[in-house]
Amino acid sequence: MKDVRHPHGLVFGRFLPPHEGHHRLIETAAAQCDRVTVAVLASAGESPPLADRVAWMRAVHAGQPHVRIVGDRADPVDTALIEAMVGRATIEDGLSPAAARIDVLFTSASEDGEIAGRLGAAHVREKPFPVSSSAVRSDVVGHWHCLRPPVRSGLARRVVVLGAESTGTTTVSRQIAAALAARGGVWASTRWVGEYGRAYTEEKLAALTAQAAAAGRPPPAMQDLRWTDGDFLTIAERQNAEEDTAAATGSPVLICDTDAFATGVWYERYLGARHPEVEAIGDRRRHDLYLLTDHADVPFEQDGLRDGEHLRPWMNQRFVERMEETGRPWIALRGSRTERLTHALAAIDRLVAQGWGFINAASAARD
Repeated sequence: MKDVRHPHGLVFGRFLPPHEGHHRLIETAAAQCDRVTVAVLASAGESPPLADRVAWMRAVHAGQPHVRIVGDRADPVDTALIEAMVGRATIEDGLSPAAARIDVLFTSASEDGEIAGRLGAAHVREKPFPVSSSAVRSDVVGHWHCLRPPVRSGLARRVVVLGAESTGTTTVSRQIAAALAARGGVWASTRWVGEYGRAYTEEKLAALTAQAAAAGRPPPAMQDLRWTDGDFLTIAERQNAEEDTAAATGSPVLICDTDAFATGVWYERYLGARHPEVEAIGDRRRHDLYLLTDHADVPFEQDGLRDGEHLRPWMNQRFVERMEETGRPWIALRGSRTERLTHALAAIDRLVAQGWGFINAASAARD
């Protein structure tokens, strides 16, 4: 049957989470069919939620335009529901009603021949890939190599180091990433995401310096920069984007030197108020642990871009207040650099040991 070309193929499952076996099955179907519908099924209360699984699947198979990913709640799963999902995809794609016909069902289980029969479809059984969603759920780290980049980006534990000016956030965050990478194996690819706001500040100051030179004015200092809403919106969006890119190619833990949530606090620091849109951008990404670098035992060092030594106590307290208000998990890093690093690594190890908190509401159903 592998030499036969089919008009419309179907793959279905919970994909909780999607793994290499799922993607290879879909790619096999895509190679043999003019069109493939992938039905992502979910029960209420499952985690990761349906929307995330659909988004990951679409990102993985974005290069296959004839593969259509559609998701819906399935309590319980039956062929009528699957047919309804396929019909919806057909309508949304503007195809003729006849295109809703399912010609072949691709699975890795022999017992699915009965389901294929109820759908009026042929059954193609592919050799199962040696991994299962239940195995991934029980040991994400051990099966990290079975996850494609969009899924890794969604599942990576994101750890954020944040703090007021000159409190060692960059130093300790780099040390954490290096220490994790030094463990080897899956951890060797641990990524570090820098503070985009700092790079943006350097570019902003350079642009103002060029303008001043052209106008015959003295070169500006940090206090001459004028900050706008648009600056912080740009910084927050870019910070999220750089995180996502790094998480897709890294280890199970991503280390971030600040994040878009912290950008909202920096907005308060410079413009004296909160900005709902900036804060909303910060809320778009899940972060699993915040490490606050306390200012009390770190001397202030001027690097040419800092101007807020007197504001360090306020910023430290504001970070605490905002993390508490929003329910973000956090710990404070205090003491020497060695003590801070040791404390941070221990907290990350506890986070990983807690697992990923998958909720499979339909344990008896197909993954």
